[in-house]
Amino acid sequence: METLLANLETRSLWHYFTELSRIPRGSKAEAAASAWVAAQGRALGCAVEQDAVGNVLIRKPATPGREQHPAVALQAHVDMVCEQNEGTGHDFTRDPIQLVRDGDLLRAKGTTLGADNGIGVCAALAVLADANIPHGPVEVLVTVDEETGLTGANNVRPGWLKAKYLLNLDSEEEGILTIGCAGGVDSVATRKLAMGAPQAGTLPYRLKVSGLKGGHSGIDINAGRGNAIRLLAQALAALGAPFELAAVKGGNKRNAIPREASAQLYLDPALEPAAKAALAGIEAHWRAALGAFDPHLAIRLEPGQPGPVMAGDDAQALIRLLLTAPHGVEAMSPAIPGLVQTSVNLGVVDTAGGEATVNLLTRSSIDLSKAALTDRIGAACAAAGFQHTLFGGYPGWKPEPEAGLVKLMGQVHQAAFGKPMAIMAIHAGLECGLIGEGHPGMEMVSFGPSMWDVHTPDEHVSIASVGNFWKLLVAVLAAI
Repeated sequence: METLLANLETRSLWHYFTELSRIPRGSKAEAAASAWVAAQGRALGCAVEQDAVGNVLIRKPATPGREQHPAVALQAHVDMVCEQNEGTGHDFTRDPIQLVRDGDLLRAKGTTLGADNGIGVCAALAVLADANIPHGPVEVLVTVDEETGLTGANNVRPGWLKAKYLLNLDSEEEGILTIGCAGGVDSVATRKLAMGAPQAGTLPYRLKVSGLKGGHSGIDINAGRGNAIRLLAQALAALGAPFELAAVKGGNKRNAIPREASAQLYLDPALEPAAKAALAGIEAHWRAALGAFDPHLAIRLEPGQPGPVMAGDDAQALIRLLLTAPHGVEAMSPAIPGLVQTSVNLGVVDTAGGEATVNLLTRSSIDLSKAALTDRIGAACAAAGFQHTLFGGYPGWKPEPEAGLVKLMGQVHQAAFGKPMAIMAIHAGLECGLIGEGHPGMEMVSFGPSMWDVHTPDEHVSIASVGNFWKLLVAVLAAI
C-alpha cells in the first residue's frame, strides 16, 4: 500500500498513516499506537512526555529566528471506531487495516478506515519530521479514547500545554473552520434478566435488521437514516405471532447510528409463514418511509441458535424501552441554520450475561436542554423497570467568531485558495471544550480534509483534500 501513496506531495503524512494503519487502535485498546506515536517523536529528537492514561505530548523547538513567535499546539486523537461489514472477519485487536486506493479516495477493505483521526495524528507527525516548515514552538498533543468518552482529553492536566493557539485536526470537511461544538453525556440503562427454558415444540429463530447506512451520531443524526435497534423493536412488537425472546444485540458504539441489530427468539414453526408475512409488510413500510435516506433496509427471519429465553415480563420491558427511549433530533439551533442543537442516539443494546444493557448518547449545545433530555430517558427507563445511570458528561465549546486565530485562519485560507473559509459550529463532540477548560485563554479552531461515512465500514477520505489540508496547515504555522 505504501507504494500506492509514495508519489503524493504529502508523502511523509501518508507514510505515517500507512504505518499507523498496521497497529490496532480501537478505543480503550490503543496503547500500542500511543507508544508508537511517542517513539516517532523520540526518533525525531523531540522532547516527549506521556501521562498515566496514555496521552502523548511532543515538543519541537521553533525554527531558527522564530523562537519568540507564539507556540502552537497541534491536537488529534489516536483511537478509531472499529466497525466492519458482516462476514469481513477482521480482528481489530491484531489485524492491520487493509487500505484500498480508489482513484482520489482512500478506503479500507470492509472496515472503518481510521482516517478519523489518524490523518490528524499523521499530519502532526509530518510537521515534526519536516525541517523546511517555518514555525514557532510546536507542541503535538495526541490523545486516547476520544471516541468512547473523551477519556484522554478529560485527563489532560491543566497547564500541560504552553501554546497560545490550538489547532485541532479532527474535522471532516475541507474549507470549513469549526469554532464550537456540542457537549454530551452517556445514559446506560440496565435490568437483570430471569432466564429459563423455551416452551416445548418451539424452534430458535434469528430476527435480523440490516442494510442500513448508520453513520456518526452527531454529524449524521439529522440525515434521516434508520436506527436498526428501533426498527428491530418495532418488528418484534408487530411480529404477529407469539414468541419467546432469548437475546437482543444491536449497534457497536454509542456514538454510531446502529446499522444492524438482531434478536434471538423461539417461535412455533407453524407460525413461521405468518411471522415472515408480517415482517415483509414491516420492511415494505419502513423502506417507503426511509426512502432514499436508507434504501437498502432488510428485515429477515432465519434459523437461530438454541439458548435460554427471558421471562415474559423482562422481554416486554426491554421491547417497551427500545420503543419509547428517544432517538434522533430533539431541537434545531435557532441561531445557526441547519445546525442540530439537541439530539440523542439510541446506540447499543445487548443482553449478554443475563442483563439487558442499553446505551444512549445525548448531545446539546445547551446544558439545560441536555439535562431535560436525559431526564426523559430516565423516565422511560423507570417506566420500563430499568436502572438509569449517567456517565462521561463533557462540556461544549463556545464559539468565539471574533478571535484572532479565527481571523488569521480566514486570511491564510484566502491567500492560499482564493476564497474564505466557512465558519461553523458542529453537533458533535470535539476535545477542544475539555482541553480549553484546563487552559483558559487558549484560542482554538478545528479543521481537516474531506472524509465521509466515518464510524462506518464505508469511511473514505479524499487524497487531494488531504493535500489541501496539509497546504493550509503549513501556511498557518508559517503565518503565526
